[in-house]
This record gives sequence, structure tokens and C-alpha cells, in this order.
Amino acid sequence: MRFLLIFLISSSFSFAQSTQLKQGTWRGVIDCQGHDLPFTFEVKKENKKYIVDIKNGTEKIRLDEILFFGDSVKMVLHIFDAELRSKIEGDKLSGTFVKNYAPEANQKFSATFGEDFRFAKNTSEKTTTDFAGKYQVDFKTQKGKIIPSVGMFQQDGNHVTGSFLTPTGDYRYLEGNVVDGKMMLSTFDGNHAYVFIATKTGDSLKGDYYAGKLTYESFKGVKNENAKMPDAESLTYLKEGYKKIDFSFPDLHKKMISSTDERFKNKVVILQIFGTWCPNCMDETKFL
Repeated sequence: MRFLLIFLISSSFSFAQSTQLKQGTWRGVIDCQGHDLPFTFEVKKENKKYIVDIKNGTEKIRLDEILFFGDSVKMVLHIFDAELRSKIEGDKLSGTFVKNYAPEANQKFSATFGEDFRFAKNTSEKTTTDFAGKYQVDFKTQKGKIIPSVGMFQQDGNHVTGSFLTPTGDYRYLEGNVVDGKMMLSTFDGNHAYVFIATKTGDSLKGDYYAGKLTYESFKGVKNENAKMPDAESLTYLKEGYKKIDFSFPDLHKKMISSTDERFKNKVVILQIFGTWCPNCMDETKFL
């Protein structure tokens, strides 16, 4: 009995220790309301530690907390309270994109080793539909609200990159392909999971936008190299009776900080209001 127990413990330990995540390129797919949301990621080891880089166009997002449990791996999605949890089956991963703060929003996730494409394997394959250019676009929410936008795309063969700009930010680094005359784009940054599918007739663009497990919007637009967003200065403004922003709040030591403090007198003060979950805000922070 003692020999059997020692053998089982030893076998379990060896199995856990031998679990490996193949180094190289993987193609991940998240189920987004019945549509595939593909993205690629690179697995490598640095100083015996696993590192994963998620890729969207020219963007790379590093994950440096990769944890193994028996035959499974958990990739903590950097600053977000989310994870990719999956079982390792050689060249395959199968599991779930988990949002710890909203378990009801979890989505199915899978990945295949050695694949490096978005929607089409052959990116040089010719297509008769050219989506490259700038578009004046309107998004329509499920409640009927219209959101003005500018779409900007680059196309090489059937490979497409670009983004949609909106008054509150952009839809990040979109990447995809033209497949059967449809422009199919996706992005995944560790929290935001987006799929765009569009068709083009003449200079007119029409499509559907899926985000996460529930959000859906339709959009339409027309090609216009002079397309532009609403005046940014009109989006935020001071309330009547104010000539400047006044603020006060306690610092980390519970001491009150105010814009009228002597230390700020005759100095330029930059006030940044942002969310840690907001990728555009992260861009802004790096810039500042």
C-alpha cells in the first residue's frame, strides 16, 4: 500500500512537471456570438519563464504570468481581471476566455499551434473587392443610437488592417482578410473581443459589429478621403459659471489636494481622467 501511494504521488508530480506549452506561433479563436474571433499569439521562454505576446496587426501585448496546473495552463491577461484557461492537448488548446468580474460573459476559447493567419490562410490570394481607404461611418446601437465614426483601412492582397475611430476612442488594431467579398476583421487585447464583418457596394460600406458575448451594432458608411470626427472640443466642456476645472481629492496619505493649492500656481497642470480597463487611456498614459 505504501509503495502504491508513493508511486501515485511520484507519477502525478512527474506529469505536472512535464506539461509543456509549445514555443512558437499559435492561432487562437474565441467564440463571439457564433462568429469566430481569430487572433495570433507567440509563446516563448525567457530565463526559463514562459512569455506570451498577443498580436493584432503591429500591436504586441505581453502576458508574463503563465501558470500550469496538471494538464492545463492559465494565461493571466495582464492588467485585466481576466484569463485564458485551457487544457493542453499537444498542438491544441481547448478552454475558456474567463472574465472573473463577470462570469456570465465567459466565452469558448481554442488554439492551434503552428498556424499564423486570421480568417484566410493565403493572404496573397487575389480579391476583386478593395476596402482600402477612408470612410465616413455611422454605427447604430440596438437601442437606435447613432454613433459617428471614421473607418480607415489598408489592404495588401486580401490582408486588411485598420480601425474605426469614434468620439470616445477607437476600436484598436483590427486585422483580418477579405473572404468571399466580405471584409472580416478582429481584435483581442485581453479584455475587449471584437469582430467586424462588412460588404462593399460601389463606395458604400455596410456591416455588423460583434463585441463580447452580447453587444451588437450595425454600421454603414461611404468612402470619403475627407471623412472626419466631430470637433473634439465640443465633446467636453465646462459647466456654466466655470472658467477652469476645479477639483479636490484626498491623496494616498488622506491629505486633501486641490487645484487651488499654492504649489500649482502659475504652473501647467495636466488632469487625466481615465479607466485602467481602457486601452486608449493606456495609450494616452504612455504618451504622457
